[in-house]
Amino acid sequence: MDQAPPPAVEAEGVVKRFGPTVALDGVQLTVQPGESHALVGRNGAGKSTLVSVLTGLHKADAGTVRFGGEPAPAFGDTTAWQSKVACVYQKSMVVPDLTVAENLFLGRLDDESRWISWGRLRRRAEQLLAEYGVQVDPNTRARDLAVEQRQFVEIARALSFGARLIILDEPTAQLDARGIGRLFDKLRELQSQGVAFLFISHHLQEVYDLCTAVTVYRDARHVLTAPVADLTKTELVTAMTGEKGSGPAAWHAGGDRAAVGDASVEPVLRTEGLSLEGQFEPLDLQVRPGEVLGLAGSAASGNTALGEALAGMRKASGGTVSVHGRTVPSGSVPHALDAGIGYIPEDRHDQGLVLGRSVAENATLTVTDQLGPWGTVLPSRTREFARSMIESLDIKTQGPEQPVAGLSGGNQQKVVVARALARKPSVLVAVRPTAGVDVKSKDSLLGVVRRVADEGNAAVVVSDELDDLRVCDRVLALFHGRVVATFGSGWTDGELVAAMEGVGERE
Repeated sequence: MDQAPPPAVEAEGVVKRFGPTVALDGVQLTVQPGESHALVGRNGAGKSTLVSVLTGLHKADAGTVRFGGEPAPAFGDTTAWQSKVACVYQKSMVVPDLTVAENLFLGRLDDESRWISWGRLRRRAEQLLAEYGVQVDPNTRARDLAVEQRQFVEIARALSFGARLIILDEPTAQLDARGIGRLFDKLRELQSQGVAFLFISHHLQEVYDLCTAVTVYRDARHVLTAPVADLTKTELVTAMTGEKGSGPAAWHAGGDRAAVGDASVEPVLRTEGLSLEGQFEPLDLQVRPGEVLGLAGSAASGNTALGEALAGMRKASGGTVSVHGRTVPSGSVPHALDAGIGYIPEDRHDQGLVLGRSVAENATLTVTDQLGPWGTVLPSRTREFARSMIESLDIKTQGPEQPVAGLSGGNQQKVVVARALARKPSVLVAVRPTAGVDVKSKDSLLGVVRRVADEGNAAVVVSDELDDLRVCDRVLALFHGRVVATFGSGWTDGELVAAMEGVGERE
């Protein structure tokens, strides 16, 4: 009788401390060959720390890690770790200006000669890509690839070192529905070849779509490991939060807010013929006091470009934007801020935060003119302002002076929100506001959006995440730059997804 192969990775009793902070408290994890195994938990649960231990970036203080039944390589032996495991992060690690072939063999361009044979390099790349069924031209610059293609290249590179365990850290954060489908198809194909995946995501539906097993961490401890099919979503959320599930959250839109659609009320935000060539067609919008408007659509729908145009990040090719009847000059962030438009960008790392600066400095970037006389910025006033935002948004931090890079993803996002709210905006434009945050942080952030509207202002949520859109009183579905459907708050998942994918139209 054939003996079952050893686990792709097996971690037992892993402990990791950073000073007085216990980041991992005796956790465990087992991933079998050919398995997609989900690791979920709130921000700060210990997931990222475990990844750093499993990839050799940090040395565990206690416990054991084994790959394929063998002890993990010695700490610091990079080559040996690369032969066991690799991590594909949310932010791509490929070098944009290099070709696919150059990225695949970076650091080992030609093992047999002092000189690089570019023809041989391309042939090696073609063979490697063909071996794993990755349909990408090795001569293409990485910057010209679609997001999931860059991920395929990173996975192929990892497999070429001999790794049979690939960690995927929020791999779908920048993908639309079609890109996610292509990624999952490729993962299933590689699973059939015995490759194991550890899948880390805050999108629980994806756990059910892809994975057969799930492990939950909470507060640096292991809570459970179970077959995905044996857990309902409510049970999974309860395991992650430690709290029993309840009915709809307070921020969900509902019939009691129908009055916001009263046409006799002057809109807070209005667009007339607003357009951006190649992104979205002329569009008339009206968002009234107390209303949250959703702009739903995939990455190619134009909804993100529309949100950026509203916030002054892009210059429109036609039409106007006005707040309380006042026209806002297009393509100017300072003018948008002065008009009362607050903005939560899609990518908190590239657009939302200065990671080398403190929580206080980041939270007050839009109000530096209010932090001291004659253009000066007083540190005491900066700290005082930041403390009020920390308390208002329940930001988990050691204090205003803590570097923002040291916060969990959910708390970093709250700092971005604090900056957007600092000038008390009349209009809040939020692009995928809960990307990469846990369930509790998601509730908190969407609660803030609801609160902004309930105070008599307007909010616009730009997203393809259904949970983000549940806060909206009205949702416009965009497809290839035009509105194809309009929904009240009573939409179903199926009909909204169908509209975002261009299946049927409803006005």
